[in-house]
Amino acid sequence: MPKPKSASSIRFAAVGDIHVTKDHAGTLRDFFAQASDAADVLLLCGDLTDYGTAEEAKVLADELGSVSVPIVAVLGNHDHESGTPEKVREILTHAGVRVLDGEACEIEGVGIAGAKGFAGGFGRGSLGSWGEPAIKLFVKEALNEAMKLEAALAKLRTSRRIALLHYSPIAGTVQGEPPEIFPFLGSSRLEDPLLRYPVDAVFHGHAHRGTIEARTVNGVPVYNVARPLLLRKRPGQAPFWLFELPREEAAAAAPAEAATTT
Repeated sequence: MPKPKSASSIRFAAVGDIHVTKDHAGTLRDFFAQASDAADVLLLCGDLTDYGTAEEAKVLADELGSVSVPIVAVLGNHDHESGTPEKVREILTHAGVRVLDGEACEIEGVGIAGAKGFAGGFGRGSLGSWGEPAIKLFVKEALNEAMKLEAALAKLRTSRRIALLHYSPIAGTVQGEPPEIFPFLGSSRLEDPLLRYPVDAVFHGHAHRGTIEARTVNGVPVYNVARPLLLRKRPGQAPFWLFELPREEAAAAAPAEAATTT
């Protein structure tokens, strides 16, 4: 049974790395219905398809038919594999999904800024724009994605804000992965906009063997909601992360810290 909507808080069910293939047809509707029943908004953190094909996107769109709440998503690297991410976005948008790529939206008083993000490493291990043209292009892509996130965050005028990514903005939530692949799992360049435009929480995927929760340098919670990670770390529980924020009017009356439930 769906939980009744709360007058004081809004609930987000977040999950990424679903990696839908044609063989998933008819297998995910119950999962998405469960997430929909538990929350007021469904957040999808990229790698929604396995090879980024139109066929896979159509399967996902059909499976999302069981969702009765707003859906907000970003794409991931797998959604770009076939070279037609715009087709994946078009199919999902037609199904009612708000797919963000440097854009923002507002749902029930909470602002959501979204971008895919990119790789490049963290802190002193970040790849610098120096040397061969290919390296400079790689770093430029990371900078462009960070600028997309910043542009989306700058558009928000709500007091409650969430950032939606595929790649991680911090090293904390990729801990558990082999250290040699850390540079390919995210970039500190994505953390910089989050420091200039504070948010209440960040959600991402991509690191299947990472850590579920860590924090930015200014204390903002970051959640790695890759579905394979949630399945492994929380056996017997539904593989989505449930997060609650006070509604704007409730927060104005009595400011409170965001609550999370698992």
